[in-house]
Amino acid sequence: MHMPVTIIGAGLGGLTLARVLHVRGIPVTVYEAESSPSARTQGGMLDIHDYNGQLALEAAGLMDEFHAIVLEGRQAMRVLDRDGTVLLDKADDGTGGRPEVQRSELRRILLDSLPAGTVRWGRKVSSTRTLGEGRHEVTFADGGTVSTSLLVGADGAWSRVRPLLSTATPEYAGTSFVETYLFDADTRHPAAAKAVGGGMLIAPAPGREIFAHRESGDTLHTYVALTEPQDWFDAIDFTDAAAATARIAREFDGWAPELTALITDGDTAPVLRPHYTLPTGHRWDRVPGVTLLGDAAHLALPNGEGANLALLDGAELGQAIAAHPDDIETALTEYEQAMFLRSAEPATFEGVELSEIFSGDNTTHGLIDMITEKGK
Repeated sequence: MHMPVTIIGAGLGGLTLARVLHVRGIPVTVYEAESSPSARTQGGMLDIHDYNGQLALEAAGLMDEFHAIVLEGRQAMRVLDRDGTVLLDKADDGTGGRPEVQRSELRRILLDSLPAGTVRWGRKVSSTRTLGEGRHEVTFADGGTVSTSLLVGADGAWSRVRPLLSTATPEYAGTSFVETYLFDADTRHPAAAKAVGGGMLIAPAPGREIFAHRESGDTLHTYVALTEPQDWFDAIDFTDAAAATARIAREFDGWAPELTALITDGDTAPVLRPHYTLPTGHRWDRVPGVTLLGDAAHLALPNGEGANLALLDGAELGQAIAAHPDDIETALTEYEQAMFLRSAEPATFEGVELSEIFSGDNTTHGLIDMITEKGK
């Protein structure tokens, strides 16, 4: 196969696809809207699972690099009641089944594995259109264009490639995260650090939950989950950090101070992260010369699987293209059939469907019962 593969988006899925194609001698170019690899922070911790994400990294030939960035002990998980009582404390089992890494570090090893110039930075896509006979044109915000016989949309929730295949658009899922960080936690925020422990903390209540991860560099990264309509959040001025923090903290009045400190003592301004989803089982009819992967194809609630599925999408698409270099439509059909099946499965966390975790009836004891029952 001599025609280059054009990938839109230098996230984990797009870069995995680029790497798998590169090691198999297939030319590839990635176009990314961000101006550089360090243009913005790349999110927090990711647990990379041995049944999907790690399989992708193995296909990419990057397992040694992956093991080098694993943060030991971060598979630990604890569930606390709102009064701070520890109700479940699962130690890191050391099996490597879902080791934790920083998203930024995982992206770095993928970028480092590609030849210089593979990723074209600062190329924001404004539109795409079909040219016919399996070719498509991509128009960038600067007015430039590129045409290709194999276009892959790895450009996330608001994909500019998706309209070539589907009329589906993301819809608000009814929940949002408010994100905060505590730095130098063991010395500056010892009570909160003790509550979180060595890995992940979950403190659930109906419509109100606190998730926190211990990241690298003695950092606590907190996601405050709230089940509210969008206009509820619109009424909060997130440009006023103090006022926004106070408003969010009011939703946790009466909770243990070591838990509310994860909100009130934040070392960064609170950031709103609304959750959007595509319809479960989102799929499309085969369109010659174009496909999607990751959130562009199957955006779902955050559940620890999104990054893993994007990695696996990228790896499997690359393997399919390499297996059928002279029959791209067979490659795309083979990839999409497998991807459609797995993306139709309900979103889960620790084996529990997210619809149950985010339900208005969720409690600590109910969550523990669900987790322990699924673990039997």
